[in-house]
Amino acid sequence: MPINIPEDLPATKTLLDENIFVMTEKRALSQDIRPLKIVVLNLMPTKIETETQLARLLGNTPIQVDLEFIHTKSHESKHVSSSHLGKFYQTFDQIKDQKFDGMIITGAPVEKMAFEQVEYWDELCQIMEWSKTHVYSCFHICWGAQAGLYYHYGIQKRMLDKKLFGVYWHTVDRSSSILFRGFDDTFLVPHSRYTTILREDIEQIGALKILASSSEAGVFAISTEGGRQIFVTGHAEYDAHTLEDEYLRDKKLGLPIDVPVNYFIDDDETKGIKMQWRSSANLLYANWLNYIVYQTTPYDLDHIG
Repeated sequence: MPINIPEDLPATKTLLDENIFVMTEKRALSQDIRPLKIVVLNLMPTKIETETQLARLLGNTPIQVDLEFIHTKSHESKHVSSSHLGKFYQTFDQIKDQKFDGMIITGAPVEKMAFEQVEYWDELCQIMEWSKTHVYSCFHICWGAQAGLYYHYGIQKRMLDKKLFGVYWHTVDRSSSILFRGFDDTFLVPHSRYTTILREDIEQIGALKILASSSEAGVFAISTEGGRQIFVTGHAEYDAHTLEDEYLRDKKLGLPIDVPVNYFIDDDETKGIKMQWRSSANLLYANWLNYIVYQTTPYDLDHIG
């Protein structure tokens, strides 16, 4: 099944060129089925790239998805035009009376700051509280996961000695988790962050289950029973070149940055990239959409909450 996004969203052409099944809004209206309603709170500065990455994964499943984007009104984005936001995004106030099958809260490059110092923290807290009664399953990514764990459960992030940067091996901790159904014993995921969440802090919260982790990158996936709240600390959605772009950016700025781990062929930036996480990323999002959202969400969205 296709993903239903606006015909002139920049991601549309990219996905069509990649042979991802995209359905225009006009065509979707003629189908007599209820698509899943997924809303993305996009906190990333590179909004168009993030839109494309998430739409690519959500569109590569047998389920029709209506995808909407929102942004915070308490923060002015400097990396995307106001016309793009006005055309493809809404604010929380515009959607807060609706209910959704699923929500994705992205990461953001603010992890070195205390949560309360983030410009849009109060607005984000309002959205996360709203998600408990208006969203069936909320999928938090990287800093979004840290923010969610802190807001909902009081778990504090911890600073690392240096940036965790590269593609790391992971194992499934909870074999019964449907989020990781069909996964190999080990799988790869990109990470790019200066902070982490400690396993012992999570294990003190009875409502949370650790689903997958890495000996190098730490805990990767945490969930409540049934998957109403999911927290992933890495970036499975990243494109092949995302880590390279971050590496070259930091290098150009003269920031201390190591070559990303297990990313370039022979760890040599001149030899090209090893794209090794595409299949696990697609399976992760397909499992979330199918087993946690589609199979269990109420047909009548008014019953959520």
